[in-house]
Amino acid sequence: MGETLRPVTAGFNRSFSIETRAERLTGDPGAVLLREALDATGIIGWMAARMKDSRRQADVVHDLPSLLRTMVLLVAQGWQDHDDADALRHDPAMRVAAASSAGLTPLTGHPGLASQPTLSRCTAMLAEPGNLKVLREAALELAGRNLRAENGGQRRTRMTLDVDSLPIEVHGHQPKAEWNGHYRTRVYHPLVTSIAETGDMLDARLRPGNVGTADGALDVILDVVDRAEASLCKITTVRIDAGFPSGALLSGLEGRGIHHVARLRANAALDRLAAPHMKRPPGRRPTEPRLWTHELEYQAQGWDEPRRVVLVVKEREGDLLPDRFFLVTSISRFQMKGQALLDHYRQRGKAEGHMGELMDVLSPALSSTNRAKTHLRGKKPKSVTPPIDAFACNEVRLLVAMLAYQIMHVARRAMARATKAPWSLRRLRERVLRAGARLIISARRMTLILAATAAPYWAAIWPQIQMLRGADP
Repeated sequence: MGETLRPVTAGFNRSFSIETRAERLTGDPGAVLLREALDATGIIGWMAARMKDSRRQADVVHDLPSLLRTMVLLVAQGWQDHDDADALRHDPAMRVAAASSAGLTPLTGHPGLASQPTLSRCTAMLAEPGNLKVLREAALELAGRNLRAENGGQRRTRMTLDVDSLPIEVHGHQPKAEWNGHYRTRVYHPLVTSIAETGDMLDARLRPGNVGTADGALDVILDVVDRAEASLCKITTVRIDAGFPSGALLSGLEGRGIHHVARLRANAALDRLAAPHMKRPPGRRPTEPRLWTHELEYQAQGWDEPRRVVLVVKEREGDLLPDRFFLVTSISRFQMKGQALLDHYRQRGKAEGHMGELMDVLSPALSSTNRAKTHLRGKKPKSVTPPIDAFACNEVRLLVAMLAYQIMHVARRAMARATKAPWSLRRLRERVLRAGARLIISARRMTLILAATAAPYWAAIWPQIQMLRGADP
């Protein structure tokens, strides 16, 4: 590392040479774009004002807002490990985007990006209970600010929450990471909540790898609903999959007046109720698959009362017998008929796609372990620092990844409005955020020269991001 490439000539074209020069080049100009979005929403200031910085301020080189920006921007740009900060320490775009200082100071009078040890200490500080609570609430706050800005400062009338568990495979000796028989690997098993209509992530709770899907889900859902209804909208429905609908969870939602729709695992009692409806209509089978819904009433063991269950019968080409699955809901048939309920539940696939982006594009790297640090001088230990709460540090890493997703999602929605076309997070990163650029200094001004391939996208998205400024927080 630190070596300079001598001028070389390409064998396939002798007129083509390669060399390095002491110029301010960057492959991460998108950090500047995302910094503009962070500032437009004001979320970093909101977090820093509520967090406790336990460091001795006389020794502080990087203030808390710059550390928060650095952690979020690194993940958003695809740099998952804190070690990457050392490699990017002198990247001009990252330095300007992360710094709290203005003018030329980020480049000329600043030590560069925070180092890996500084970011690790910051992670431990954010893992303190009060700071962790603020970090968790920041995703919902950011989503609310963006949605209100899009809606002229008004809250939305109705929204649906999708709740799901996600496996995050881990390696090494991560605390509370356990073998999960369903996924057949060693994982954490976090619970993630998102808005169905917009794809915004609102909450993530890290859980041990061997817990059940619904473990702690009711408390999480009620907490997110309370916070969302205070700042976002009126929650109309919670959608969950077949691992969630226990009697306690369904009763808890109904007791708060929260509508739910969930898939039910098939069992012998449900199959007996479905049996009269599992016959194909007479006549030749059509070429197109057919589907029917039937209304049932069912009370599972552990439920305090019977509930509405919708039987969905599917006839597919090549299948001798029709297939079936079941939906349980607190929505009455007068409010939503069986086919409409099925259509509503099938929209859950969009939420699973957004959660898939979180895992695929952001790829949270959870690698904090419990290690006591010993500082040696000669042969005797001078001091021993107690081990940090590595599980809480891993939850910080997960929440930072969710914040990175959320700020990229803000940019993605801005790009979609500008171009009138859908955008994935991966396409946004590859075409807009990771284009080549050069930063030049003239007098006391800095100019970021973008690659021509990215210029049309920046021209489209920049006005949309400015619309977030001045919106009611």
